[in-house]
Amino acid sequence: MKALLCKAYGPPETLVLEELPSPTPGPGQVKIRVRACGVNFPDLLIIENKYQEHPDLPFAPGAEVAGDVIEVGPGVTDIAVGDRVIGMLDWGGYQEETLCDAARCLPIPDSMDYDIAASFTLTYGTSYHALVDRARLSAGETLLVLGASGGVGTAAVDIGRCLGAHIIAAGGNDEKLARIAGIYGVDDLINYTTLEEPLKDRVNALSGGKGADVIYDPIGGEAFQQSLRCVNWEGRILFVGFASDGENLPQARTNLLLLKGSALIGVFWGRFTYENPKKNRENMSKLFDMFSAGELSPHISHRLPLAQGADAMYALANREVVGKCVIVME
Repeated sequence: MKALLCKAYGPPETLVLEELPSPTPGPGQVKIRVRACGVNFPDLLIIENKYQEHPDLPFAPGAEVAGDVIEVGPGVTDIAVGDRVIGMLDWGGYQEETLCDAARCLPIPDSMDYDIAASFTLTYGTSYHALVDRARLSAGETLLVLGASGGVGTAAVDIGRCLGAHIIAAGGNDEKLARIAGIYGVDDLINYTTLEEPLKDRVNALSGGKGADVIYDPIGGEAFQQSLRCVNWEGRILFVGFASDGENLPQARTNLLLLKGSALIGVFWGRFTYENPKKNRENMSKLFDMFSAGELSPHISHRLPLAQGADAMYALANREVVGKCVIVME
């Protein structure tokens, strides 16, 4: 099988495409013939040794795959050869075959193609957990989504729309924001790179002077500082990531939280899936039902073969992607 390997920490161009022996599943594992693998921001961090996880070299990045089960290990009774599954990995997705714990596999709905399945769990799982479990977003509330054209951002817009929230989509590119508006029917858009007024003033104006009830922030940086100032009374600020600057993490002035009676809530879906796997499966089942009913509209703007995996990662790093980028196996 072919695998795109990180053999030494560095940028995407240092990845090496090599032939490896087919892996053998151990107890409780299945072997998946990978049909597609989602490309995510943590993939960029893990190959530069900047992520929370530090796998031994060499390894293939890639944390979410979709494909067919071609072998099951000892003790696996609820998954059979031929099943279509999503595999939730820590790494190992950028390869034609991979191993996954059976407990970390989800059945792919009949109506879902492999590329959508490979781009669904991390972004939609994160955003559903954030908006429903952590923020308790309600119909009629105002949801500000920062980084709205990215993977978790588009998922947050999509889910928030389905939950009946008033969406304000913020990003740094007019063309990508226009695409978000066309896909998800969002009327209120903010390009925070060209604003002539502070972000907080525009958000307050679009929310009738109240501010946003829930703020979804995968960006950090100055946008995070502005979010502290445009949250509604008893609002919830969801801190999902720090894509704008992973070296200088933002800090919150607690007096701003006090004055609004607001809450700053950390969201780490990856750990949540391990700490509460039963609840995560319930969440994913609800999301699959929403997709099968035609309520959700995952968007993929880039599909590239494994040999161009570095290009796929750069498309993500250079903010060219709207929604998701997926590696599709040939």
